[in-house]
Amino acid sequence: MKRKSTLFLIVISSAFLLFGCGKSNVAANIVIASDDPADTTADAPATVTDENTTVVDADVPPEEGMVRSKLTNQWITQELADTRPIAVMYPINKVALPQYGLDNIDIFYECLEEGKMSRQMAIINDWQDLDQIGNIRSIRDYFVYWALEWDSIIVHFGGPELYVSDILMRDDVDNINGTGSSKMGSDYGAFFRVPAGSTSEHTAFTSSAYLTTAIGKAGFSLTHRAEYYQPDHFTFTTENNPDTLADAPGVMDATTIDMSGCFPVTKSSLTYNAEDGLYYKYIYGDPQVDAVTGNQLAFANVIVQSTYYEQRDSHDYLYFQVHDTTRDGYYFTQGKAIHITWKKDGSNGITSNYTPTKYYDDNGNQIVMNTGKTMIFIIEDGDQPIFN
Repeated sequence: MKRKSTLFLIVISSAFLLFGCGKSNVAANIVIASDDPADTTADAPATVTDENTTVVDADVPPEEGMVRSKLTNQWITQELADTRPIAVMYPINKVALPQYGLDNIDIFYECLEEGKMSRQMAIINDWQDLDQIGNIRSIRDYFVYWALEWDSIIVHFGGPELYVSDILMRDDVDNINGTGSSKMGSDYGAFFRVPAGSTSEHTAFTSSAYLTTAIGKAGFSLTHRAEYYQPDHFTFTTENNPDTLADAPGVMDATTIDMSGCFPVTKSSLTYNAEDGLYYKYIYGDPQVDAVTGNQLAFANVIVQSTYYEQRDSHDYLYFQVHDTTRDGYYFTQGKAIHITWKKDGSNGITSNYTPTKYYDDNGNQIVMNTGKTMIFIIEDGDQPIFN
């Protein structure tokens, strides 16, 4: 099919990224191509290259057959879109940092566990070429529900059996458990230790090769399961039309996001970089980086989700109510913030576990997110982030 409408083009000048400090030297300019009725441009990216300039139509796939990711809205292959992501449980104890595989994260969750320590879960769609992932620690049941929203294969190293075994052992929940507990699923040979032979915490890892073999042994589907997967999750705008929240109700400035009041041990925070439109993540006051590349975690979208919670027992194990229609939070992007509400229907049995959490502005409209990665903080009802 021929394109006869005006092309909206982005010119990206020769540039390079400076990752360690979270800065970018990318310069972007917008140009408009003329509307020519005789235009015979095929359905492919309009590209002009010379020594200094590349011109790309961001609304056309860069290669034939590519589609938009349901997790980030970035262009990916159809094969990758059909592939189930993994949900990896990362500890964030100071001695466990830095960690492997963070560069490939699409969605990152952080929520408290017992003792006011938080834990993080990474949803990774493109995991097939990672030589080392982890270290990997135990899961809590509320993380399982968030993992199921993406039809993920869950990768963890145990958990509190009293609260997590029932959901992990359901037929629909595919999980790989490093402890090999019969009450939480098998390890399927998916894990190795660094250093080899160690049995101490923070030394358990996996890799793409190990996981692929383990998934084959377990008989799990590598592709999304039609009976469970609900792809209608986030709503995105394109790179050509970023959402600046300029017209959103109650918009506020938010170039720094301080989560230390919600996570008093790790003191997670983010700082906005206007040059590339991303929020860079810090933990214990330092950049949170990938162990291999040294790249700092950065997100186009940040969600703070206030959630009803209870303390379950004298061991401080927590309960978070993942299905709700009455709670609120904040959405951050482009250095701005708005108040939001969130909903996840729990009325439809097991199917409800796979129902996406949806986020709405104060006019009742579902928020429109920018293309890129998303950080989701689940916080105890009553806690508040500090931003300005």
